[in-house]
Amino acid sequence: MNLEEYKGVFVFAQQVDNKLNGIALELVGKGKDLAKDLGTEVTAVLIGSDVMGLTKELAEYGADRIIVVDDPELKEYRTEPYAHALAEVIKKYKPEIMLVGATAIGRDLGPRVSARIHTGLTADCTQLEIGDFPINPIPGREQLHNQLLMTRPAFGGNIIATIINPDHRPQMATVREGVMRKEYAAQPGAGEVKAIDWKKMVTDADLAVKIIDRQIEERKIDIKGAGIIVAGGYGMGSKENFRLVHELADVLGGEVGASRAAVDAGFTEHARQVGQTGVTVRPKLYIACGISGQIQHTAGMDQSSMVISINSDPEAPINKIADYAITGDVNEIIPKMIKYYKQNSK
Repeated sequence: MNLEEYKGVFVFAQQVDNKLNGIALELVGKGKDLAKDLGTEVTAVLIGSDVMGLTKELAEYGADRIIVVDDPELKEYRTEPYAHALAEVIKKYKPEIMLVGATAIGRDLGPRVSARIHTGLTADCTQLEIGDFPINPIPGREQLHNQLLMTRPAFGGNIIATIINPDHRPQMATVREGVMRKEYAAQPGAGEVKAIDWKKMVTDADLAVKIIDRQIEERKIDIKGAGIIVAGGYGMGSKENFRLVHELADVLGGEVGASRAAVDAGFTEHARQVGQTGVTVRPKLYIACGISGQIQHTAGMDQSSMVISINSDPEAPINKIADYAITGDVNEIIPKMIKYYKQNSK
């Protein structure tokens, strides 16, 4: 493999029902940053039916070029046609980096595409950057430059691993939702659109599976977009005491989050878990109740606009990133917060 042939950063721009998924826009922005470091461009790959109208939005988030694979057969996601189409785009254009959102679709699509193009895939990344490897020079070992450093939790979130793919291209990763910022590009991309004739890419076998019907269950718990999150940790003491977290969240009009320790202890559902093995959030206000603040948790909430910590330990790690730290028993402080908030909000 001639690595010099591979140039550019590509992003799979996932859409469902002609609406771009948030992770697609996050990755276009991150791809723009990576492309700048490499002196190249970011390209979005858009697959679906009647999706040409989405190209302008991708350009606003920084896409220099959009490759569109558009056909009525691609209206709903199906593994084989989407995997075949994306793999053929990669083979034709030879990107240096290929990014896919770690959604249900992305987790199905990414591994199949990587297998077809014979490259590695780092799954569920929480950080991406361009750098050298080894990060610190080792005597007698060549240091590789301009590598994609893909960081992800490993061993149940107990360690953080940085992985590279030095020998194959593209360097491919799926990226967790919410860990990258979704914001309009300071300088929008050119948004050059290139349509691809997908019928040359697929066979009848790729279309063997037909979708008869779709049943979409509405997500009951979704804390990723909440403006206020009250999160409880193992320090709440019990499932009964954890109700105070719900009460405070209700009073403030926010959502309930939790640390992994609280979820493992059965205090609340996994869907509320914040951190490297949960969801990443960026609320305007994050109140951490009885949470020690290990890196596995703070990695999922340290971009919050304001953090208030309530903890009996004044030396708790969470206090280092908190804007305000309240030292004391959460089971005494939370009822007082609820009481005084109600009194002053009348």
